[in-house]
Amino acid sequence: MSTAPRSAIFITGAAAGIGLAVAERFARAGWFVGLYDLNVEAVQAHHQRLCAAHGIAGRLDVAQASDWASAMAHFAQASGGRLDVLFNNAGVSVTRPFEQADLARHQLVVDVNLKGVINGCHTAHALLRATPGSRVINMCSASALHGQPELASYSATKAAVRSLTEALDIEWRRQGIRVVDVLPLFVDTAMVRDDVSRMKTVKMLGVRLSAEDVAATVWSLAQRKPQRLPVHTHVGLQTKFFALLSKLSPGWVNHWVTARMAGY
Repeated sequence: MSTAPRSAIFITGAAAGIGLAVAERFARAGWFVGLYDLNVEAVQAHHQRLCAAHGIAGRLDVAQASDWASAMAHFAQASGGRLDVLFNNAGVSVTRPFEQADLARHQLVVDVNLKGVINGCHTAHALLRATPGSRVINMCSASALHGQPELASYSATKAAVRSLTEALDIEWRRQGIRVVDVLPLFVDTAMVRDDVSRMKTVKMLGVRLSAEDVAATVWSLAQRKPQRLPVHTHVGLQTKFFALLSKLSPGWVNHWVTARMAGY
């Protein structure tokens, strides 16, 4: 008796944090999981621990189109040509006054956070189109709702990812592909603990989301029928409240952020 092929997910930035939490959640459910990251040793170890019999791991620099082509071919051969979910998660930050950060760091943020998503969507399109009910889930951020001081380049890339998500969802929906994103506020990951947490807004609002919270949202989006998928999903009550205020009173949000950064 033939066995139905496993649903398959391709995850970038899978070595730690949200990417790893998503890999763990989908591997528990029996999906075919592709873990990709610059830290190939880490994803290979996670692959052996989580899904040695139904997954694959490899190196991927999301800013490089040639890396994407190799990784996607590697994944497709192992998954039987199936790609149900592309999770564009890899990201980096720069948290300091704009002019004080090295220009090279700003450029890296654009290369990874935006160019990486464009590369991934473009490279994965053929596999996505060949898989019924497929979807792209882009890792966005509440900083896409309103530019954050000391996160200028990061905020800009996430706002661009939000717009890219909207545009591609319109273009690709008629091809049977949905494109959506998730927008959390601050998540307890190494990037936040080691870098973002020094910001005044983080100290005031706190870090109330875990990587597992975001993974649960990604899992939910992977399970919904395509026609019932929202384009944007705000993760956590704080983010939902911030999104509502940004929509109803963007001037107030601007005043609030400015005031907190000024310390009054």
